[in-house]
Amino acid sequence: MVVLSDLPEGSSSTDDYSSSAHVPTSSTHGHNSSAHNHRYDVFLSFRGVDTRHSFTDHLHKALIYANINTFLDDEEIETGEDLKPELESAIKASRASIIILSKNYASSTWCLDELVLILEQRMTSNHIVIPIFYHVEPTHVRKQQSSFGDAMAKHKKTMEEETNANKRSQWAQKMDQWNKALIEVANLKGKDVNGRLETEFIEEIVKDIHRRLHVPSRSVRQQLIGMDYEIKFITSWLKDGSSHTADILTIYGIGGIGKTTLAKHVYGLYAHKFHKSSCIEDVSRVCDGKFNGLLDLQEKLSSDISKTSSVKVHDASVYTSKIENAVARKRVFLVLDDISTLDQLDTLLGSKGFHPGSKIIITTKERRLIERCALFKTDIKPKHTELLLQGLHETESWKLLCLHAFKCKYPKTGYEGVFYKLVKYCQGHPLALVVLGKSLYDRDVTYWEGCIEGLKKETDSHVNNVLRMSFNSLQSKNDKDLFKYIACFFVGIDRDVAETILHACNINIRSGIPNLLDRFLLSIGWKNELKMHQLVQEMGRFEVRQESLDKPWKRSLLWCHEESFRVLKQKKGKGNLVGLALDMRMLEKEMLGASYKLKTDALSKMDNLMLLQLNYVHMNGSYENFPPELRGLCMHGFHLKSIPSELPMENLVALDMSYSNIESFIGCYSNPQRLEKRKKLDGLCLKNKRLLGSLKVLNLSFCKQLCSLGDFDQFPALERLIVRNCTGLLEVSESIEQCVELALIDLSYCKQLKNLPRIIGMLKKVKTMLLNGCNLGESQTDNTNLNMDSLDMCNANKNISIRTRTSSSAFVGAIPSRLKLFSVSLPRSLVRLSLVNNNLSTESFPMDFSSLSMLKELYLDSNPIHSMPNCVRTLPKLEKLGIRDCNKLKSVEHPPHTLKTMMLYSYPDSLEKVVFDPKMSPLQLFHSLKHYTPGSYEIEGMVKIQPMVGVEEKVLRSLGWINLLHNKRNGGNNPRESRMQMLYEFGIFSTIYETEEMPSWFMHRSPGPSISFTIPSSSPNNLLTGLNFCFLQTRRVLYERPSILLHHFPGSPMITVSNITKNSMWIYEHYRMPFGVGRVCRVVLSHWMFGMNEMEVGDHVTITVTLPYDEHVKECGVSLVYEDDGEKKDEEEDVLGYYKSWNHIIGGDLSPFQTTTGQYILNDRWFFTHAIVLSPYHRKFVPDGPDIQEYKEDYWFRALS
Repeated sequence: MVVLSDLPEGSSSTDDYSSSAHVPTSSTHGHNSSAHNHRYDVFLSFRGVDTRHSFTDHLHKALIYANINTFLDDEEIETGEDLKPELESAIKASRASIIILSKNYASSTWCLDELVLILEQRMTSNHIVIPIFYHVEPTHVRKQQSSFGDAMAKHKKTMEEETNANKRSQWAQKMDQWNKALIEVANLKGKDVNGRLETEFIEEIVKDIHRRLHVPSRSVRQQLIGMDYEIKFITSWLKDGSSHTADILTIYGIGGIGKTTLAKHVYGLYAHKFHKSSCIEDVSRVCDGKFNGLLDLQEKLSSDISKTSSVKVHDASVYTSKIENAVARKRVFLVLDDISTLDQLDTLLGSKGFHPGSKIIITTKERRLIERCALFKTDIKPKHTELLLQGLHETESWKLLCLHAFKCKYPKTGYEGVFYKLVKYCQGHPLALVVLGKSLYDRDVTYWEGCIEGLKKETDSHVNNVLRMSFNSLQSKNDKDLFKYIACFFVGIDRDVAETILHACNINIRSGIPNLLDRFLLSIGWKNELKMHQLVQEMGRFEVRQESLDKPWKRSLLWCHEESFRVLKQKKGKGNLVGLALDMRMLEKEMLGASYKLKTDALSKMDNLMLLQLNYVHMNGSYENFPPELRGLCMHGFHLKSIPSELPMENLVALDMSYSNIESFIGCYSNPQRLEKRKKLDGLCLKNKRLLGSLKVLNLSFCKQLCSLGDFDQFPALERLIVRNCTGLLEVSESIEQCVELALIDLSYCKQLKNLPRIIGMLKKVKTMLLNGCNLGESQTDNTNLNMDSLDMCNANKNISIRTRTSSSAFVGAIPSRLKLFSVSLPRSLVRLSLVNNNLSTESFPMDFSSLSMLKELYLDSNPIHSMPNCVRTLPKLEKLGIRDCNKLKSVEHPPHTLKTMMLYSYPDSLEKVVFDPKMSPLQLFHSLKHYTPGSYEIEGMVKIQPMVGVEEKVLRSLGWINLLHNKRNGGNNPRESRMQMLYEFGIFSTIYETEEMPSWFMHRSPGPSISFTIPSSSPNNLLTGLNFCFLQTRRVLYERPSILLHHFPGSPMITVSNITKNSMWIYEHYRMPFGVGRVCRVVLSHWMFGMNEMEVGDHVTITVTLPYDEHVKECGVSLVYEDDGEKKDEEEDVLGYYKSWNHIIGGDLSPFQTTTGQYILNDRWFFTHAIVLSPYHRKFVPDGPDIQEYKEDYWFRALS
């Protein structure tokens, strides 16, 4: 091994990269014009007597309104006077001049002097000149004819009449300059106002200035509250030039969520950067409100991006063709706001494609609309990106409401309570916050309270009308009814359960649910629950209320508990009611007195009632009065100990009796007295009738008195059995075998359950089994719950989960008795199994789970396991593994290669080692990496940390760290050195140790944070294997907070290696270890494994260190590491072979860490995120590309190559 420390003479070091920005000067109008410290964007040169009070005044106001800083002089100067010095300064301090050449322009020597100076600036300083021929012919200006000829003749006469020779000579020079200037300006490409509407003409000039000067629009000055991420996201999208076609960004969301505001804001920021741009607002409103509305929008779009024509077109296809031709030739930026139909998209965008680099932003309330348009049916499809707006966070909602309600940053004293209620009511909806804030400005607290109370009754607010547009866009009555059902009863309910009930109510859910999702009237939570924004939900309930404002019993759905109570109390419910909800806990306390008892006959006339919720309601009378058409029945807190035998449940598909007092669900109808009573009621033989034959969902959760479950033959259609937290439940009947459709069993936290029926393992459709918190890991001294003969029988059966047993006694000794029975009772059809919080140790698990051949999800969270159980490796299709909050977990070794997601979060984190199967699938890993630990720590393929005293000497030799061997050998004698560790990630080894000077073996050094060198030639037998880089780091003593923003500095040392010859760059963000107490100086040493593809002879390389704001680099150095070819042949193995086998290292697959412009940002955070985020301190090395660069795949990590 040869370590080359001597680099050839002449290799130079460079200082740290530096960047500077011009400080903008202030201006009187609009923004700060920063380019070259110009004070003004535009200088207006005009003849006052012609246009001061007409065209020039209108143009000046338009420029100022558009945030263009414009100079206009208010004083007239008589002919013959010299140009004022302040005007000369203004011209030189402007980026552009607009010259309004009117009839009498040339009669003013002042105007002519301005013209000469303006054209001089054009030649010397890239001054932009825009001539406007205001009712004059360019030819007359060029040849000095008509009024221009008359004016120049008068000036010549004045010159000739001058008796002073010097003055006459000066006149002659000026005449020559004026003549040349008039010819030059006439030859420039100008704008002619003849035949144009002045308003349109002025708008065109303003847009041209925006484009040519890159002036941000006026809207930029308005800071959007709570939109920082979205603005950065769109900015990154706009700056991304990697696409070879057009890019379309669709901004989705419910009405009033901020789509239009955001799109217009970004348009104002960046429209000037494109050849042509156009913002078409309120497309749906214009099209709905006017017969030829779409034609008008086409005309505007066409005129914005192409040459205007005086000929009026009345054919939409003609405009579409013009638009297609224009967007094909030029890079355009379009905003189409509030698109609602395919016809609008096809008419405005056409079908022939856009010029590469064009950007189109579309706002809409319908998700699936965009990719169905004609543009996506072309051979070269646009690149489509989506951005969903979901409202503001609570802090941002506070800011927005304060701004409009109080005109300040904080709520007034005394308003805090009502303010919080209003913020909570709006749920981050910007339009609601703005409208309500403005309406409550300068109002007292009492008024606020009244407003909040009235919000729930108001049906015609501006916010509601905006949201109602999405509801009205639903095409079918089925979809509108579905929306109202969900808004009134199913928000927060599991989607599968809700769909089961709604389908039984004759609602088409297959197309209905997707239609609501596409319009953002509905969303699905991460727990599969139906979600709806509160304002959208209230809008849906308002639609129901419209059926009868004053007589709630005439509506189809009753969700308001007060109204439901009155209807039942007054017995006014009739056949029109389809759904009713009453929860007595939600009523005012005064309504809960003894005088408010309800009777069952209040339901007797509700023949069509299908959805009924009676939570904590005590009803007197016979339950045969309940409606016979019930499909969903919820009776939380039911007071009786058993379900009434006369309750009609033949059509029920869902029954929820949670928190009830029932003691048994066995033999509800098998009791002889009950059976006889039932026979008398309906004259039917119940032995041949299944009373719950339609039941698919049964929920008995939190029934503390429930001790047994049985008579499953009464509900053979059951699909979901939910019995959570039934702490008194002791047994489940063998008759569960009759439930052949059962797909979900949830027995979580049924801690007293002594056994599961063995036959449950025979069920063929059970996909999900949740056994959380069942104390499966508790040891038991008796075997009362285990039948050994049955176990042997099950062991021999192909349908059980554990088959690899030599004898039942061997199996008995392997695991606690409670888990044994569960293990033989697991259905082979399982897809999801949860054993969370069961006090299970690693030894509690059987050796084999291979018979669970369909299992894809396994959750072992919150168990005291110290390593991943062996049985997990036997699962052939496992894709998701949860081992969170296992605080004793030390290792996870060789999880199934089929795994796609693994969750390893724990606090405190005891994990030390994760090792993967070489054939592993691309993985999504959720874990928080350690960066400092006193012992060893390894997540294979990501990071490896080990104490330096434990690193093999041959490894240190291979790294060229021979001089550290002395420290290693004597580490035990030096407490500080014994704590030295070696970190490995991305193909980079590093260590940190405290010292006050650079290592002596680094011969090539440079003061400061940067060093440059050229890789020298070497012996043919010497192979370059890497380089060592070292820097001496010190702490700065800061007595006050730095004036510059801290986010401009990294939080940890950042080492940038740039191979300038190969145009390659690696930016490594090293972990930050705090300085020791009283220590202010240390060395950071790193070894980079480079091969010939990354570094070779003659390459020019620069290495730069960027530190946190309170740290400083005194000196840095570099040393190249070579391997002797003969020495390599003598060695049978590569001592660094394991490290080189990692996949995501230099020379391996670093694509997930690569920016769009080619640099690699090596930060282990990106292992756990979907995006690379560029910070200000990155921009020194990565000046181009978007700030947020998203990955396409969720699963990409592979530990080994």
